[in-house]
Order: sequence, then C-alpha cells, then structure tokens
Amino acid sequence: MMAFWENLLQDKKKLATLVAVVAVACGLGGYGYQQYRAKKAARQLTLYGNVDVREVAVAFRESDRIAEELVEEGDKVKKGQVLARLDTEELKIKKSKLQAQIAAQQSVVDKLHNGTRAEDLEAARAKADEAAAQADQARQDLGRVENAFASSNGKSVSKQDRDAARTKVDVTAAQAEAAQQEYEKAQAGPRDEDVAGGEAQLKALQEDAKHIDYLLSQAELKAPADGVIRSRLLEVGDMASPQKPVFKLSLNDKKWVRVYVSEKDLGRIYEGMKAKIYTDSHPKDPIEGQIGYISSTAEFTPKTVQTTELRTSLLYEVRVYVTDPDNVLRMGMPATVKIDTEQSHD
Repeated sequence: MMAFWENLLQDKKKLATLVAVVAVACGLGGYGYQQYRAKKAARQLTLYGNVDVREVAVAFRESDRIAEELVEEGDKVKKGQVLARLDTEELKIKKSKLQAQIAAQQSVVDKLHNGTRAEDLEAARAKADEAAAQADQARQDLGRVENAFASSNGKSVSKQDRDAARTKVDVTAAQAEAAQQEYEKAQAGPRDEDVAGGEAQLKALQEDAKHIDYLLSQAELKAPADGVIRSRLLEVGDMASPQKPVFKLSLNDKKWVRVYVSEKDLGRIYEGMKAKIYTDSHPKDPIEGQIGYISSTAEFTPKTVQTTELRTSLLYEVRVYVTDPDNVLRMGMPATVKIDTEQSHD
C-alpha cells in the first residue's frame, strides 16, 4: 500500500512538471504569436473608402424619335452592341430620291464620255447640207430677180420683190452657217469643261448619298465599351438629341477604390504598390489592385470616409485601381484596402 502512494505521488509530480512545461510553451507561443501579429500589423496599412467607376452618358448623334430600345437596366453589354435605334423613314426617302438623281446624272456623264452617236452626227450633217442648199437656192433666185429688175427697168419685178429676195439670201446664209457649226460641234464631241462639270455634279450627288448612309448608321446607338447599363433615361417614342443621353453605361475596366491616407502614413506608400481590396459581400475573397494615383495636396476628410482618425484631420486622396472581370465591385460600395508597406519597390 505504501508503494502505491509513493508511485502516485511521483506521477503527480511528473504531471505537474509536464503541465508547467506546457504552460511555459503556450506562454512563449502566445507571446510569439502576439509579436508576429504586432509586426504584421505594423507593416500593413489598412485604409477605408468607396468604389468608383467610370460612366458614359450614351446619346444619339442625330435628333429623331426613338423607334426601338434593345437593353434594360442591369444588362451587360459588349463594345459595339446595338442599344437602341431611331426612326429612319425620312432618311430612307431622301436616300431613294438621291439614288434616282445619281442614276440620271450618270446617264448624262456617260453620254458626254461616249460623244455624239453616229445617227446624230449623220442627222446634223444632213441638216447642214439642207441649209447650205437652201442658201444656194436663195442666191440663184436673187440673181434671176436682179436680172429681171435690171432688164425691165423695174417693170417686170418690183423693188419689194428684189428686197425680199435679198433678205432671203441673208436668212438662209445665216441658217446654213448655224447648221454647219452644229455639225462641226457634233464631230468634235463634248467640251472638256462640260465633261468635268457633269462629273463634278455626279460626285456631289454621290457624296450626299454617303452622308445619308452615315446618318443611317448613326441611327443605331452602340455601346462604346464593355459595361453594364445603369440607367435608362429615355423610352421608345421619346425625342432623342445629342444633348439628351438615352443610357448611362458603367464601364467594366479601370474601376478604383477611392481611399484617404494620413500624412504620417503617406511616406509608406507609392504609385504601383500592390494592394488587396476587401468588401463586406466577399470578405474572404480579396481583389488584387495597385495604387495608381496619390494626391499631391491634402484635404479635409470627406464625410463618407470611414476611419478612426479625427474628422478634421488632413488626408491625401489615393486611388487603388483594380481589374474586376466578374463585376463584383459596384458604384459606391464600401471597401477596405490593405497594403503591405514592406513590399519591394521595383
């Protein structure tokens, strides 16, 4: 029995020794962990702010009534995607009229380039020959009248008949000259100035048609970049204009968190430093970012900033840019930014 109690006493001593050792080890471990946490806290800078995104107010270039809208608020859109269309009936009518004018002017230009047709040239020659024959006949008739007037001393042919014959000679001679000039003009073909004028008029009509095509293309409102439709400001039937945006589009690229740093911590950060962004909705899934802008002037802390510093302290604005392909960050969302201030300065 005595041996039993001696053994039990020895076991208790051993157990007490073990407990003491474990207690010391735990104390040292706890102290080391506290030191580690203190060191980590010292090298980590925590800032608070809100998410900011770039927005585009998307408007039509021309003024007309909205005929169709293809997206709703909250829809994700890609660059170049059609968002809405204007009523284009008036432009289509103008284009149809221009096409008819272009076809008519093209015929005129083709005729100028091809020159006078053989049939038209033959007709002009025949007309010139006929006019020349009439002029020759008039001269012969005048000769007979003059002889008769002279031989009869004005008794067989009156003075009026002689004057009429002379007038007919002048008229037919002029007609023959005009017909000959028309024939020579037909032989020579169109003048270079006439061809150039016809071509210039045709080009002007074609440019007008291109302008109509451009206006028709602008009747489709397209997304300038990838993003999300935040607001639908006009509806189908509303009158659109360049001054009245139809949608507000939040761009997916170059989101940032706007935070503020005190002057005492300003020297711990620099442009290009890596950072992690935490949100309440994804507290365990930080988003990678980097400091892209540090203000050179201080300002009073905005009321929206959550910080333990005094509200009246002067802080510097810092923008931490992030890439958010999953569109986790939303406009105005509160965010926490943690920066390892001992990272290497590349």
